[in-house]
Amino acid sequence: MKTLKEKSDLELIQAYIAGDETGIERLLNRYKSKIYTSIYLQVKDQYLAEDIFQETFIKVIKTLKSGRYNEEGKFLPWVVRIAQNMVIDHFRKEKRSPTVVSSDGYDIFGVLEFADDNAESKLMTNQRDVDLQKIIQKLPDDQKEVLIMRHFCDMSFKEIAEITDVSINTALGRMRYALNNLRKMIEEHNMILNMG
Repeated sequence: MKTLKEKSDLELIQAYIAGDETGIERLLNRYKSKIYTSIYLQVKDQYLAEDIFQETFIKVIKTLKSGRYNEEGKFLPWVVRIAQNMVIDHFRKEKRSPTVVSSDGYDIFGVLEFADDNAESKLMTNQRDVDLQKIIQKLPDDQKEVLIMRHFCDMSFKEIAEITDVSINTALGRMRYALNNLRKMIEEHNMILNMG
């Protein structure tokens, strides 16, 4: 018998619907950093991001309990789409458009692991991250969105195309433009980055 950690998203959803609360807990733990980061990068406010994250999972739970979930094998893109809609709803209420990358000190690169942990390395890494955040902020919104979904949420271009309601070629094109623009801006700012 598979442990919870080994179960697929669909198996965990089925377990939850059948009454096993640990199914939704495992899904939440599996994807919370990706979903939270995708929300935070748009709202740029820790408390607001937490609220939207919670509202997103309340909606996920209600949908699962009502038996209306039909996105087999596509749990993460489905939840990210719900989160995107919640962010859009928030900004509609606020009557302002969302921006994506934080400039207020939140380290979006905290989700990445760096091998060298000495103090000098950490300082250089933190400064590089701050500089990179500023440069990403200058990208057009559609390019920022694809870049964040691809690199920070590990989403496929097919998933990105579905969520943003564009063709895969358009998503790929936006990513290519985003990377080209990033390279130009990095060169202009004489930044030394190891972007793998």
